[in-house]
Amino acid sequence: MDQMAGKCDLHTHTYASDGMQSPEENVRLAYEKGLSAVAITDHDTVAGVAEAIAEGKRLGLTVVPGVEISTRVGGKDIHILGYYVNCSDEVFLKQLADLRNTREQRNAKIIAKLQELGVKVTLEEVISGLGRELRPDESVGRPHMADVLVSKGYARDMRDAFDRYLGENAAAFISVPRISPQDACRWIREAGGTPVLAHPGIYGDDGLVRKILEEAQPAGIEVFHSDHGKAEEERYLAMADEYGLIVTAGSDYHGARQGVVFHGDIGSKSVPVTVLDQLKDASANE
Repeated sequence: MDQMAGKCDLHTHTYASDGMQSPEENVRLAYEKGLSAVAITDHDTVAGVAEAIAEGKRLGLTVVPGVEISTRVGGKDIHILGYYVNCSDEVFLKQLADLRNTREQRNAKIIAKLQELGVKVTLEEVISGLGRELRPDESVGRPHMADVLVSKGYARDMRDAFDRYLGENAAAFISVPRISPQDACRWIREAGGTPVLAHPGIYGDDGLVRKILEEAQPAGIEVFHSDHGKAEEERYLAMADEYGLIVTAGSDYHGARQGVVFHGDIGSKSVPVTVLDQLKDASANE
């Protein structure tokens, strides 16, 4: 536990998007792991941030307000993390609501495609699988669909569900119009935050990663991620140095599904809390 003191995990999801746990539970887990700080970075929503901050204050743990924005460029879904955004900025909240509407359109198309393939799944089943009411500022994601696919026997586990049906280039994958990484970085900056390119290794195209860094100009890059191996970490550390970027780390914790933690456990990837000052300074200097 002591080895996590002074460390922060800058990428976790709650049930405000496609995580399995409440914002408070994520904060308590981070506290139990011995972390000094944790970020809440749900997809296209800041719905869980206020609850997490309140729990952080109770426990004496720093909670970083964040978001993960969905964008698309070069034929790939690209995610941009935003830290220290103003969660009550009305323009930003409207922009995020528009993104969630796009996500809902995508979800309906995925379900329709699954049904065309003979997979008998409905959106109502996916939502009922949450086990609670879906709030207006929350959204359903592909991991929720994967849960149902596994429970109904259409896939062995989460990975199989994505490989077979839901992942990029899989049978039921649907691409919908998204904003660009440049737009996402601009929105985050206009909301007082600092943009960071999420998990570059997942995209499998370092030429595209460089293009994003040069055109969207995020302030940081997520070098350490649960889906990055040593080679990726070394490559993106060098890229961070080359472009003068803040180096961040995140587990991309979504909770456990079918007994498997997805992507990694809270605190499994971390950086020193001094990185938080770099993120704050970057937003202040915009």
